[in-house]
Amino acid sequence: MDNPQRQWDLEAATFDKEPDHGLRDPIVRQAWIDLLEELLPPDATGTSALDIGCGTGSLSLVLGELGYSVMGIDFSAEMLKIARAKALKSRLPITFEQQDANDLLLMGTEFDVILCRHVLWSLPEPAQTLAQWERLLKPVGLLVLIEGFWYTGVGLHAQTLAEMLPPVLEQRQIIQLSKRPNLWGKPVSDERYAIVAHR
Repeated sequence: MDNPQRQWDLEAATFDKEPDHGLRDPIVRQAWIDLLEELLPPDATGTSALDIGCGTGSLSLVLGELGYSVMGIDFSAEMLKIARAKALKSRLPITFEQQDANDLLLMGTEFDVILCRHVLWSLPEPAQTLAQWERLLKPVGLLVLIEGFWYTGVGLHAQTLAEMLPPVLEQRQIIQLSKRPNLWGKPVSDERYAIVAHR
């Protein structure tokens, strides 16, 4: 399909059927809560977080439940409709905006944490996009990227992505996630990982 936005809009209705998308299974949901608590600062009080490519908002809600002040952005209006409904039901004051991850209209806004899951691999110029995202971090901000190189032959290898990070992002750490089946709702054999970097 030539229109990526339309493609994601069409997938919105079934997107949450994947265990790691909808986080409907309590075991899978707890695994993601545990992972974010492992990767993110221990105290979320007064801490802002930007969830880039938030989809139907599952991780945005987890961030909100952990105490973060959350903004979620996504390309798909249909995904965001579902995300807003989830936030309303959960009574979490999460802001959702329709934006393009390649061209975020957030200049003048800074975040303590930027989280992005399974988006960079699909972008045409991920290194340039990362440089833009870095400018949205506060001086001691944290970037968390959750990506993979999947059995389908698409994705980004961890070392390749780490080398794309802007030089100002230091204390880089790669955390392998392939051997954590509870995150995915099943065992996996492909490459899945998180990269954590501090500004």
